[in-house]
Amino acid sequence: MKADYKFSNLLGTVYRQGNLVFTPDGTALLSPVGNRVSYFDLVKNTSFTFPYEHRRNITCIALNAQGSLMLTVSDDGKAILVNFKRRTVIHHFNFRDVVSDVQFSPDSQYFAINIGARLEVWAIPSDTNSRSFAPFVRHKRYEGHFAEITSITWSDDSRFFLTTSKDLTCRVWSLMDKDSGAAATLGGHRDTITNAFFSQDQETIYTVSKDGACFEWAYDDNDDGDDGFVGWKIKDRHYFHQQSVLKCSAFHAKSNILVVGFANGTFAMYELPSMTQIQTMSVSQHGIDFVTINSTGEWMALGASKLGQLLVWEWQSESYILKQQGHFDSMNSLVYSPDGSKVVTASEDGKIKLWDTSSGFCLVTFTEHSAAVTALEFSRKGNVLFSASLDGSVRAWDLIRYRNFRTFAAPERIQFSSLAVDPSGEVVCAGSLDNFDIYVWSVQTSQLLDTLAGHEGPVSCLSFGAEIANASILASASWDHTVRVWNIFARTQTVEPFQLTSDVLQVVMRPDSKQLSVSTLNGEISVWDIEEGKQVGSIDGAKDISGGRHSSDRFSAKNSARSKYFTCMTYSADGKCLIAGGNSRFICLYDVQSGVLLKRFEVSRNMSLEGTLDYLNSKNMTEAGALNLINDPDGSDWEDRVDDTLPGVVRGDKSKRRTRPEIRTTGIKFSPTGRQFAAASTEGLLMYSIDDELMFDPFDLDVDVTPQTTMEALENKEYLIALVMAHRLNVPRLIQRVYESIPVDTIERVARGLPVVYLERFLRFLASATEATPHAEFHLRWIKAVITAHGRHMAQRKHEYAQVLRAVQKFVTRVNKEVARLAGTNGYSAEFLLGSKPSVPVDESRMITGEPDEVLVPIETEMEVEDEDDDDDDDEEGWFGPESKNDAFAQMDVDEDDDDEEEEDE
Repeated sequence: MKADYKFSNLLGTVYRQGNLVFTPDGTALLSPVGNRVSYFDLVKNTSFTFPYEHRRNITCIALNAQGSLMLTVSDDGKAILVNFKRRTVIHHFNFRDVVSDVQFSPDSQYFAINIGARLEVWAIPSDTNSRSFAPFVRHKRYEGHFAEITSITWSDDSRFFLTTSKDLTCRVWSLMDKDSGAAATLGGHRDTITNAFFSQDQETIYTVSKDGACFEWAYDDNDDGDDGFVGWKIKDRHYFHQQSVLKCSAFHAKSNILVVGFANGTFAMYELPSMTQIQTMSVSQHGIDFVTINSTGEWMALGASKLGQLLVWEWQSESYILKQQGHFDSMNSLVYSPDGSKVVTASEDGKIKLWDTSSGFCLVTFTEHSAAVTALEFSRKGNVLFSASLDGSVRAWDLIRYRNFRTFAAPERIQFSSLAVDPSGEVVCAGSLDNFDIYVWSVQTSQLLDTLAGHEGPVSCLSFGAEIANASILASASWDHTVRVWNIFARTQTVEPFQLTSDVLQVVMRPDSKQLSVSTLNGEISVWDIEEGKQVGSIDGAKDISGGRHSSDRFSAKNSARSKYFTCMTYSADGKCLIAGGNSRFICLYDVQSGVLLKRFEVSRNMSLEGTLDYLNSKNMTEAGALNLINDPDGSDWEDRVDDTLPGVVRGDKSKRRTRPEIRTTGIKFSPTGRQFAAASTEGLLMYSIDDELMFDPFDLDVDVTPQTTMEALENKEYLIALVMAHRLNVPRLIQRVYESIPVDTIERVARGLPVVYLERFLRFLASATEATPHAEFHLRWIKAVITAHGRHMAQRKHEYAQVLRAVQKFVTRVNKEVARLAGTNGYSAEFLLGSKPSVPVDESRMITGEPDEVLVPIETEMEVEDEDDDDDDDEEGWFGPESKNDAFAQMDVDEDDDDEEEEDE
């Protein structure tokens, strides 16, 4: 079995905190989830999570206009520059202070970032720049605000930018010194300014504050000479009149639409400058933390961190494009569907969510349970899901109609903590920590069939094996240091209880029901043979699973006994490997036969969680305890935690104190296909896969082959060398640039000299580039030249070039159909237009002079000549495309209108 599993996606968490960013084309959305970034494609309905992670939670994201570079900053001021398309980290940088906003300039030459109350502008790297030691070069530092900056907004020409601050002012800055005269300070608000925006013509500035005020500023150059003041003046004041605090806002300059979000979960849309209300809608029970609009102005994204909601709203049709919400509390269990296409998670909030593993989206949420859901199991066919809860019920769910069709309960009210389903789907069993019995129900009648007694302690886990000889084997684990094996239909124990040395936490049965593994409180995994009833192996995993220390611990992680045991584990599909996790940041993969640790996966490196630190840092310990546990009155979220509902209350709401969750793995399962496994953790549902991921794939790369040398070869008109170097780098954008820069008259020569080792890659590029490009003739000339030069070579190796040639043929066929359809339509239009005779005689001598009333009869002659000799026209003037025809028809329409006017004059 392969062990090279890699992180592939994060499910169960769609938004935590920070800002949301649309891609430049407006079809995808970036959302921060803890210390990672998730990507949601709103057109293809897919999602993925970038593999890199910060050491703390991410607070802001920025994406340049080309969609090639992404900059993410965590709450401790550490930034990571990422190649967005390759999903690889380029550079790490530490700004050493709190960062609340970062924005790329529209021309992608700079980015502006605030460091507390200070603003800095940095030049960003480019693939054509010369090599330098520092990827980031600071352009300029701006100071003037007296409190933390809240937002940054660039102008469309990248010459100016706006900053808003908690000091109740908005400032206008210039990028270059020559424009420094435009710098200004805008004051007048009575509360923190959240955002400021430029209008489309940059003649107006809109500022929005927390108290629900929107000020409109206009520049006065003192042309009228009233008061002698030159600068920005308040033109108008608008108010939203909402009974709540304004938390966020966004503005789309092209359509003059302003969107604001409030602390009561309501958002509203207004049209500026008239301040006409377009829509008002409540989308959350808690406040909306961030709102943004895509480039087309059709979709807006809303994020609410309290419930982990992420919404994309299309305001024109008043419909949701995306509506996702993660679990409010931590996950307790997970299970894969038999085909591996779905995964179901259960949480402390009493909800059950069904996730699509390929798209990463939640399909349905069940909310019938009134308490925490502790266990999940699928039936063999996969159309029925069973769940156990602390509300004293076991429920069966129909995954075709998405409804609860059976409910099982015990004679007395107890809390069920474990669950197992017979492979035949006839009976379901559940255990509890309240008593020592195991309850067995009939799925068909919902009646309690039997109560299995024998354990002398709470039942911690149940596990069914495969059905063998019409016998269903059930294994049960208990805190009484025993594991018992039951034959359900025979109502007898198949073997004597397996005696262990410590409390049993988890038991799993191998898929063939011949072996089971048991996890105990002392960190040991023991392997037992069911038929012989003896122990056949043992794995000491206490050191492997040992995690980090908490911030309040006065000892190191090595001396901590908190997390040195496994609480969840499962077999692989072939039964050769065992994967286990616990109250630690590690997941361990073992070979069962040899007991060897194959690989150890790190769930998260997020230092915002408890249990990720390894060493004790004495400077963070005080006489009052750890510094992380002390609430700072001057913290950035203090104003959100202060309870001002009653007069005189200044201590704040104690229920809103900052708490740090603990890193742990509460459930882990292998996919039935064996290609991936999922782990329910504090961060969310982590997916690990062995499928190939996107990676940098250079070909025959050399140290002298760089984007700069490639562009130099292109400027020197060494087209073949530049094309080969671009393919060696395998950067699609660079290949596209070189490809489109090659003159038409050199296509045949370059195609003949193209080495055959690059032939397949070049044809694959041609097939992909033809999907979205207007250069149809240019592509056809390249295809003809390549096939003419290397057709014999490709014919001898049909199996190597079959796939790319099919893609090229698809493009040629599509162009053929489109041209034929367009030619037919234009032919009928030409016949109709040429068949309409003018009512006024036309002077043929005036047709040569080109006066306004000419009819352009020579068009007909030109078309006839083209039909007679197509090859000559192609060689001299290129194809006779629809552009020239449409221009001629438009000219003919103008002439006919002129003739009609002359007729009316007569």
